[in-house]
Amino acid sequence: MSRLHRENHLVSRIGWLRAAVLGANDGIVSTASLVVGVASASAGSSEVLVAGIAGLVAGAMSMAAGEYVSVSSQSDTEQADLDRERKELATQPEFEREELAQIYVARGIQPDLARQVADQLMAKDALAAHALDELGISEMTTARPIQAALTSAATFAVGAALPLLMVLISPANLLVWTVSIASLLFLALLGAVGAKAGGANVWRATLRVTFWGAFAMALTAGIGAVVGTAI
Repeated sequence: MSRLHRENHLVSRIGWLRAAVLGANDGIVSTASLVVGVASASAGSSEVLVAGIAGLVAGAMSMAAGEYVSVSSQSDTEQADLDRERKELATQPEFEREELAQIYVARGIQPDLARQVADQLMAKDALAAHALDELGISEMTTARPIQAALTSAATFAVGAALPLLMVLISPANLLVWTVSIASLLFLALLGAVGAKAGGANVWRATLRVTFWGAFAMALTAGIGAVVGTAI
């Protein structure tokens, strides 16, 4: 008899991985863009650093609040659906059993066997069976607002700290180029790490993240240069 082996599917990481990649990417791009834009306006290193730190703090708080609110909305919707399903199971169990069986029939299971499967699953945990197969809600993918908020805030702060480090060690006359090149390298590394953790194509993710980061920094550098010249 062959032994059953435990499979580690990467979809279980989707909640925190999405928040982590989003937070770190936004931290690098927004802070580097802010630094490059301010530096392009002929500001001194101290002013650039102050602007970058302010951007880090404001961005981390904004990411935490935004993630918490958005994921809480998803969680509220999930809970409302589960409450509705719980009431339907209590008031019309036979209809719910047939509904579950028809889901399995649509997947290719014979009607008699589908009804047996529905009976056995509902006998064990009817709500869990309907949550998974009817609503698509599972333990791995369920919304976790606090986890998403904390992950996004922390990774944003880490990402934002990297361009600021470049401000501290870069000569003033090379500040724009140093921050830009270093930030693109950070973004490329982030894209590769995120893709590796999620089992995705590394090169595609790296190019995608780097391209949009370069576009954002080029745009803000151009605006900063125009504003600096006008002032």
